[in-house]
Amino acid sequence: MRKIIEINNGWYYKSDYQSGLELQDDLEGFEKINLPHTNIEVPYNYFDEEMFQFTSCYKYPLNIPKEFKNKIIYLHFEGVMAYARVYLNGHLLGEHKGGYTPFRIRIDQAYSFETETNMLTVIVDSTELEGIPPFGGQIDYLTYGGIYREVSLGIYDDLLIKNIKVETEDVLKAEKSVRVKVFLENGRHVKGNGSFQIVIKETGERVVHIKSFDVQIDPEHDAWEFTLDGLKDIKLWSLDQPNLYEILVELTLDDHTDQYCDRIGFRKAEFKEDGFYLNGERLKIIGLNRHQSYPYVGYAMPKRVQEKDADILKNELHVNMVRTSHYSQSKHFLNRCDQLGLLVFEELPGWQHLGDAGWKEIAKENLREMIERDWNHPSIVIWGVRVNESRDDDEFYAETNRIAKQLDPTRQTGGVRYITGSNLLEDVYTFNDFIHNGEEKPLRDQQEVTGLSHKVPYLVTEFNGHMYPTKRFDQEERQMEHSLRYLRILNAAGLDDSISGTIGWCAFDYNTHKDFGSGDRICYHGVMDMFRIPKFASYVYKSQISPEIEPVLEPVTFWARGERSIGGVIPLVIYTNCDYLQLQFGKEKLEEKIYPEKDEYKGVPYPPVIIDCSAINPEVVGAWGLTWEDAVITGYYRDQAIIEKRFCKNPLPTELFVTADDLTLDSSQKDATRIIIKVLDQCGNLLPFIDEIIKLELNGPGRLQGPKEVVVKGGAIAVWVETINEAGRIDVIICSQSLGEKRVSIEAK
Repeated sequence: MRKIIEINNGWYYKSDYQSGLELQDDLEGFEKINLPHTNIEVPYNYFDEEMFQFTSCYKYPLNIPKEFKNKIIYLHFEGVMAYARVYLNGHLLGEHKGGYTPFRIRIDQAYSFETETNMLTVIVDSTELEGIPPFGGQIDYLTYGGIYREVSLGIYDDLLIKNIKVETEDVLKAEKSVRVKVFLENGRHVKGNGSFQIVIKETGERVVHIKSFDVQIDPEHDAWEFTLDGLKDIKLWSLDQPNLYEILVELTLDDHTDQYCDRIGFRKAEFKEDGFYLNGERLKIIGLNRHQSYPYVGYAMPKRVQEKDADILKNELHVNMVRTSHYSQSKHFLNRCDQLGLLVFEELPGWQHLGDAGWKEIAKENLREMIERDWNHPSIVIWGVRVNESRDDDEFYAETNRIAKQLDPTRQTGGVRYITGSNLLEDVYTFNDFIHNGEEKPLRDQQEVTGLSHKVPYLVTEFNGHMYPTKRFDQEERQMEHSLRYLRILNAAGLDDSISGTIGWCAFDYNTHKDFGSGDRICYHGVMDMFRIPKFASYVYKSQISPEIEPVLEPVTFWARGERSIGGVIPLVIYTNCDYLQLQFGKEKLEEKIYPEKDEYKGVPYPPVIIDCSAINPEVVGAWGLTWEDAVITGYYRDQAIIEKRFCKNPLPTELFVTADDLTLDSSQKDATRIIIKVLDQCGNLLPFIDEIIKLELNGPGRLQGPKEVVVKGGAIAVWVETINEAGRIDVIICSQSLGEKRVSIEAK
């Protein structure tokens, strides 16, 4: 029976790689670290992007019990940026090119069970090698470096199940069926009469179906296909009810056994000329793009934090799709999308540049690795088989499309372009539409983009972004226009059935190269900042949910008469899902009910309220020179007040608000949680322009990522605390010069 052992603790790292280190067992000068690991922490902004572009050395003393001497043993790497060479006892066992896809290295034939410890060495080249995607041109994001995802040891019998692919069929019928493809590795040419048993059950609960198949095992036959019919009472996977099932495939041959387990969902996803359909019902896609990067540690965040991003997208921003721009992302993130009911568009690594023939071969291999890793995720509904925004290359892209269809005929393909009239080789024309500049129409007509005489399945995969980069602490008018650009595009897509939906650029700000961004190595393109703290534009998305799920009332204002160039706060845009609002200015309560702009924004489920001169007397609220007052905005649903927002006429630093995402962490592995720090006024609103210095102190078995002294940005900032494989209480003291200190206690168990 297989045994999977996580080996993420107790690695040794040296940033100064010198030729010959792979031959040495000596660990002098090495730092003890745990995975995931970044080869160097970077500042939040204003840093030299070449600081992480170097070759480093990782070592791990392997001590495998002798009971596994006659087993097949593999090392499984989830992600190493970007070129890895793997050695055991100084002997090169294999290499991998590409930082976003998993790979495995067999070690049993080189492992010495006569030696107490075998030294595993991984040489990691994190320079931007032009022969490896996405490198070779300019890239609008950073790739960082190191063994930034997990590593495990897999111990197997002579005959092992390498992978399984599950294809659900007839999902909209009362009786459903499943086709299971099983891929074997016959490591020592075993022959004989064997059997497969396939079990499908609700996650941790009742068995739905069980069936056995007798087979003849021989070294020439490494793939099998089975069909399970007549599955009844199956619950579909959907956005609101993401029902998942476990599938277990067990192989038996004499004394050889192996089991492979995965999770699946029953759903039908299809892009058509008149939109996207999930389980036979048309669904307008409202999504955002995600970069997997974070402040300071780049890509090297553990499971909990990867999952948290999916939670933010689904439960805070209320989007229904995420695009993994521009590469395959953490399995933990994708698993969480399965659990939450969040659709995924996953694409191969790259950004605009196409390299030579060798480069393209690596790109095709990365595509295979991505699909073979992720083809059982019900959340993934489309494969991106074209390098983002690259030029046409019909020969190359016909081949990437063929590879995707050969590996997974159940999903449609798309190729993200920003050029019009591009040859459509895939199933869905996916396009980055950046026409809207505040004056031009929000979106192009799809036939204007495709150049075709007929409609095709069509999805807008980026918009806004670099057209109007906006910081969370930018001036109020800019932030209002920033949010309105997202709103206009969502509205336009909602009114056009030939557009399946839109995936906005982007969810979170991210570090980038000097050739892009605001000069400080940040692209401020997100609807949230790098710390996952919301900008006003995020409320466009957040408000598109029933008030019975979550009432939303988010005015786009700092509530100050002189913040805008025109003075006052009119027009006041309020993102809400309430039926109507009422406003109180000072002691004067306006009796008029102010309703959402349903006539102007018919394409979104919940249009905003826009308070202008027709809804309120500007001489009361907007006039320059009059006394400024407090305000209360109340939201009503079914004539009941359900939410309220208050503003202070004289905001002052009043509260140091501190909250942690999680208060219990896992000490057995690297784990982490975010602590959000806000400086609030008397009404609980952020003070957007305060320059408050925050000092951080940690006591206990943990570590702060980044500096121990920070300045709040736009009234808030966050910090991540990680475990160090010791149990105990982690106390984080957050000290503000003007507001005292707060303490957060986290249990590492």
